[in-house]
Amino acid sequence: MAEPVPIAMPAAPTPRYELRVRQLGLADAEYAVWQLPSPATPQVAAPTRVAGLRGRNLGLVEHRVLRTLSQSGVRLGSGGQTGRRRKRRAEANSYALTEDLALAFGLLFRALAPMRNRENMRTVAEGIAAMQREEAAYWLGMAMHRKRPRRVLAALRMLLTEPPVGPARERPEREGPRRAGADIGALA
Repeated sequence: MAEPVPIAMPAAPTPRYELRVRQLGLADAEYAVWQLPSPATPQVAAPTRVAGLRGRNLGLVEHRVLRTLSQSGVRLGSGGQTGRRRKRRAEANSYALTEDLALAFGLLFRALAPMRNRENMRTVAEGIAAMQREEAAYWLGMAMHRKRPRRVLAALRMLLTEPPVGPARERPEREGPRRAGADIGALA
């Protein structure tokens, strides 16, 4: 008797994302994550910008972004501005992203865009890098689809930058004289 031949099931459609990199000057680039229309996302009729980052804030985390892209097999083109490229330097180069990378970069870019404190930016970037896929998707969804997304992002930044409160971080008991009436049980 012949063995049954497995039927090849078509792969489930997945959302499509891309990273658009625009070189605006010698040391000025802009990275933006875009969601593209696909059968998995029928509500997306035109390319939708998820998040973007540029300038000083991008410069502080660009090495992390490039390292993550390199580890996932995405190689960005050289930023050389010579000859014909000078005329079209503001054009965006597009690179396909997986959904996981798009979630992480979108959340990272949205969270870091308004920040100014370098140490807090580093802490937030490390916290987002350590997030599981589901957690990053939750926060990005909240930041994209809520009525007041700035509040959601402020809460995320606060959660990632506040020191943890635990046994080692508890406030020490106040030393010194007790206030009158503080311990009524001791009077009885």
